[in-house]
Amino acid sequence: MFRRLFIDHPKSVDENYLEHFGVASRFGFAMIWGGMKALVHAIIPGMCITSGSDTVKRLNTIMVEQRRAKGQDVAQTLTVDWVI
Repeated sequence: MFRRLFIDHPKSVDENYLEHFGVASRFGFAMIWGGMKALVHAIIPGMCITSGSDTVKRLNTIMVEQRRAKGQDVAQTLTVDWVI
């Protein structure tokens, strides 16, 4: 159980637990910030016009580049159901 929860997934993306914690935390905070900007846009449509989509594009680009740099398959990023 411990291995499945803390070791298997980070290893599958060629990271240890602490590396994965750092990457996932940065992604999480970026998504929260992008989500807050999207909510501002929902209330005031003239503000933060592209912030939500810009965040998604930027994070996707980072993830694709990281996988390419590690020689991992990036075809998975073309699907909706992949895990960060």
